[in-house]
This record gives sequence, structure tokens and C-alpha cells, in this order.
Amino acid sequence: MGTVASPHFVIFPFMSHGHTIPLLHLATLLRHRFVTVTIFTTPANAPSIRDFLQDLSISIIELPFPKDVHDIPQGVENTEKLPSMSSFYQFARATKLMQPLFEQALSALQHPATCVISDAFLGWTQESAEKFGIPRYFFFGMSVFATTLYQLLGIHRPHAETVSPDEPFTFQSFPWLKFTRNDFEPPFGDLEPKGLAVDFMLEQGISFARGRGLIMNSFYELEPRFADYFNQHLGPKTWCVGPLCLAKQPMTAARSQTNNKHKTWMQWLNNKLDNKQPVLYVAFGTQAEVSAEQIQEIAKGLELSNTCFVWVTRQKVLEHLQGFEDRVKNRALIVKEWVDQSEVLRHKSIKGFLSHCGWNSLLESICAKVPILALPFMAEQHLNARMVTEEIGVGLRIMPRNGSVRGFVEAEEVEKMMRELMEGEKGERVRKKVKEVGENAMEAMKEGGSSWSTLGLLIDDACAAKL
Repeated sequence: MGTVASPHFVIFPFMSHGHTIPLLHLATLLRHRFVTVTIFTTPANAPSIRDFLQDLSISIIELPFPKDVHDIPQGVENTEKLPSMSSFYQFARATKLMQPLFEQALSALQHPATCVISDAFLGWTQESAEKFGIPRYFFFGMSVFATTLYQLLGIHRPHAETVSPDEPFTFQSFPWLKFTRNDFEPPFGDLEPKGLAVDFMLEQGISFARGRGLIMNSFYELEPRFADYFNQHLGPKTWCVGPLCLAKQPMTAARSQTNNKHKTWMQWLNNKLDNKQPVLYVAFGTQAEVSAEQIQEIAKGLELSNTCFVWVTRQKVLEHLQGFEDRVKNRALIVKEWVDQSEVLRHKSIKGFLSHCGWNSLLESICAKVPILALPFMAEQHLNARMVTEEIGVGLRIMPRNGSVRGFVEAEEVEKMMRELMEGEKGERVRKKVKEVGENAMEAMKEGGSSWSTLGLLIDDACAAKL
């Protein structure tokens, strides 16, 4: 009897930080299950991927990013480097030009691929997988909650009766939840959505329907109603294998001490812990474009609250905040470099997270058992904000004054909700709830847990589909 070769999974992340990292965590988990893994990316993205994985047993194949793409400056191979998020769909569309090279590389693999796992934005990889007769699973970096609601909005159009973008409506299947058209990213909440974004998503939808299944960075216990609904009424099948951020092995104590000695933020947080001063962590992700006026108002709220906070942001954001750093220096730390967010969240002094509600950030917060103060800006963040505050109860929400979820948020509201989260009764309630949900997340990823078992079933499914 010859030995059976181990399965070989090809992983192709979309060139965007928030899309790539969960798939790198998935690659690590697959290696633990003795699956051979090859990751496809572009030359500019490869170094950070190698650095992140630090695992030489995972192969990385670099494909050149298309040149001379309209609106995309030469050398830009990641959405973080785009001059503006308005060229996002041109960028996503350009990846299709990599298809011939991808197929060439697939056919040249020494150990033939068992399946392709690619980002949902790389819909064209479906066609490539079909040419090789292998299943393609796509990775969707959103919650099952948001994925389900976006699908249902298009199918049942419950918003069609509304007169204004802020008029509430409900979905027949989930009548206890209220939404407005503004909860959905424009133009998807429009009554007749059209344009580049819509064309692009329709295109992905076609490949979506032909895929073998949908890999979700979530765990069944977090959103069981939505996972069941999706599998029974929508499809293709979802596989909840997260929270993928838990795949990261915590650094050994010795290594983390040497690393952390040099981190000003770590020393600062240790100091706050010694003085029994609870800290709010503030971060709005790498993609959200927030107006200068809104940033100034948020900063003013932070200043008024008298709470200790650590704010991770970019230099260009601080250019709108003259003198702010000096005024808050006794109780705040502004960090302008990249930090390991889950490491910050796990620090014992952190008691809350003021977040834009990107899905990865929310999962990291839940896993660290830190309650969330929701302040969404773009993409599906408004739905995520509803999910964590209304559906799961692990956070509070900062609401704009004018009653529209997309309105301007005032400093007084930021201050009030920060105090509520850090000191108030509601804060106490969500803190208790996030501990429980965080425990469930750990259980799901442990051997025998729901996500652990689902990953095993996914590996079996891919091998069976390939036969």
C-alpha cells in the first residue's frame, strides 16, 4: 500500500490587512492538522506574510500584481496603500488580471492542490478551481449576521416600503431587530442600487453560488440563529472555524518579556495597572476615512471624560488635533506605530474598547473579554455595531444626535458613553456578558469544540470533493 499524500490547500487572501490575517491564522490551524499549505500573494505583500507566519513549512508563491491599472498608482499592491477608498473596486477588479498566472502556478505545483480557499473578493478563482476539477471555498471576513442580512436585503427588499434612509424596517425572519437603509453601506441600502460596487458584488455573487462553501471567521455559539438560517435558506454551506485570532500561539513568557520591554505602551499600561487605573483602548482600524471634524469631536469627548485611554492612530489623524497630546498626556498615551491589537486588548488594565466595529477587531475584543463601545464608520460596521449591542449584548453604542446612524457624533455623547462603559451599570452588564461569550469562543476553538470539529469536517469535505 502506498502512503496517502496529505491534503494540499491553496490559500489566496485578498490584498488587504484585515482580509489577509485571518487566512494566515487559518493556514496555521491547517498545518496543525497536517495539511500542506501554499499561500498565493504578490511581491509587495509577501515579506509581511512571511514575517507574520514565521513558519517555513508554509510555501508562499508570489504572482506579480497587474501593472498600469487605471486609478491605481504603480507599486500599490494592498488596499491600505490606496490614495482613497474610492478606488477600492478598481483595485479588486484588477486582481482578475492575475488569473492566467495563477492557473499556470497551480498546474506547476509538485503536489497537486486538493482545494482552493480564496477571499470572496477574488471571485475569478472559482473558474480557475473548476478548470482543475477541485473545490473552491471562499472566505468571507464578515459575521454570518451581516452576510445573511445583506443577502436578504437583496432578495426580500424589506426596505422598499421606507420613505427615508432612516426609517426603521425589519426582516420577516428576524422581526425583533430593527434596521434602517443607512445601516447598509451605500449604495447597497439604496432602493435601486447601481454602480461599480454593485456590479462587482453581483459578479462575486455568481461565483459565490458555484462555490463549495463559505468559510467564516466566527463560531457557531456566537450567532446560531443566523448560521442555521443561512444554511437552511440561503447557502452555500457555511463553515464557522473561528475566532481565527485564537490560532495565534501566545509568545513564550521569556520572548514576550524581551519584546515588551521596548514597547512604551506596555510599560505605560503596566504602570496604570499598578495604580489600579482602568484604561479604554481606542482604535478605528486602518481603512476608515473619518472627517477632520468628526475626529476633533471624538478627541474632545475623550478629553472631557477624564478616563485613561490609549489611542492607536496614524500621524495624519493627529494633524487635525493641535495640542491634544499635550493636554491629555497625564492620563493618555497616543501610539502612532503598528501594535499587536490582541496583545493590547489582553492587557489586564484594559477595561473597554472604543472601536469602529471591524469584524476582526470585535472578535479580538470578545476573545480578550473586553466590552465594546461601538462607533461604526463604513462597510458592514453599522450592522456589526447592531449585532454586538442589540443581538449579543457585549457592547454599548455611541449614537449620533440627529437620529441617523450615519450622523455626526458629538463630544458629549462620546464622553457620556465612555463613562457608562467604564463606570456605569450598563457597562457592568456588558462586561459580564462579554466574559461569558469570550469563554464560549475559547471552548469553540479547543479540541472537540464546535470550530475545531468544523475544521476537521471541512478538511474531510475537501478531500472527498477532490476524489
